Amino acid sequence: MIRVLLVDDQPLLRKGFRMVLESEGDLEVAGEAADGVEAVAEAARTRPDVVLMDIRMPNLDGVEATRRIAAGGEGAPRVLILTTFDLDEYVYEALRAGASGFLLKDVPPEDLVAAIRVVAAGDAVVAPNITRRLLDRFAASLPTNTQPDRERALDALTERELEVLTLMGRGLSNGEIAAELYLGETTVKTHVGRVLMKLQLRDRVQAVVLAYETGLVRPGT
Repeated sequence: MIRVLLVDDQPLLRKGFRMVLESEGDLEVAGEAADGVEAVAEAARTRPDVVLMDIRMPNLDGVEATRRIAAGGEGAPRVLILTTFDLDEYVYEALRAGASGFLLKDVPPEDLVAAIRVVAAGDAVVAPNITRRLLDRFAASLPTNTQPDRERALDALTERELEVLTLMGRGLSNGEIAAELYLGETTVKTHVGRVLMKLQLRDRVQAVVLAYETGLVRPGT
């Protein structure tokens, strides 16, 4: 059973999401929250597998709530951002804060359910090319808080792993990376796994963000 925490300041939307999730045999609503403060408290109390997180809320927005929840480290709930706009500047910050992807609020019910299952399984629901589109749109204008130790962490990567991370940052899929580097797709998957492990990243989305923050990939390249 996948347990989901619903976070949105609009009760009607929470009710709609609840109806969709409760119609599925493997999904369970662990709780609800109307703002970021409640979200952090409920995440700690109910320990859900996935948090559906609205961005714009009173008291504490979804970005800071995501950051606090993701700070729980291994075993922390994974966060899916809910937004009205597919190029909301807050989404970029939420991805940096530890979210595993984002969904539009008008997402079809079947896509919402599929996304929750994917995230609960440990993957991200934002396609790399969409993540790159977000970063190209906002990376040049938003303030960055890149920590030197994150840049130094790249020293732990082999030359090949650094190439793979760079291509991930450019939005290439495993198959496209394999073609670019003349490698088997299974080999690329192994390299991706090692990159995530060495850099202590939760998923591919965070790898793409890190590639931008450390200058491996520049907006528009």
